Amino acid sequence: MLNAMKKNGGILAIFAVASTALVALTNWVTQDTILEQQQLDLQKTLNQVIPKSMHDNQLYASCMLLPSQTTVTPNPMPAYLATKEGKPTAIAIETYAPDGYNGAIKIIVGLDMNGIITSSRVLAHNETPGLGDKIETRKTKWIFSFDNKTVTDDNQSEWAVRKDGGQFDQFTGATITPRAVVKAIKNTVVYFKENKETILNQPLNCGK
Repeated sequence: MLNAMKKNGGILAIFAVASTALVALTNWVTQDTILEQQQLDLQKTLNQVIPKSMHDNQLYASCMLLPSQTTVTPNPMPAYLATKEGKPTAIAIETYAPDGYNGAIKIIVGLDMNGIITSSRVLAHNETPGLGDKIETRKTKWIFSFDNKTVTDDNQSEWAVRKDGGQFDQFTGATITPRAVVKAIKNTVVYFKENKETILNQPLNCGK
């Protein structure tokens, strides 16, 4: 009986080691492919928020980590600098809306050097399907309502959903989600305009 248990235990150990080795080998073989796909997906999104006509560099490779700002995000976040003939033309800043209905909403905001929004996209969220997920471009065109807008001293009150007296539509049955996104995008614009020189002097230290 004891010998049988030892034998079975040995067989299980061999299977465990073999399985671990197989997983490790699979990860090693596919890691370059996964990284390449991630870069392609990122480049596609970056080209959506910053038009190709505005840059001649590889955006995903021109990445910097911006210091944490409590008004935008509590953690350092990547930003991607667009240049044309070596001169900065725009920037795409990743940020979070911490107060979504079902948690944080990850967003990327494209801005030209005057702080005017070129476009924005939601990168990740857990909002309610059929309600809060209308922030996605595959659901509605709502996120495009920020295009070509900026924040000034005169229009601060307009940066809110209509229910709060602002210019942006809310969703029927889901005001919390768009309210959170509006606030996050506004804060990102303000952050860039107030810290432009510091941001442009950050080292490019997170691109692949």
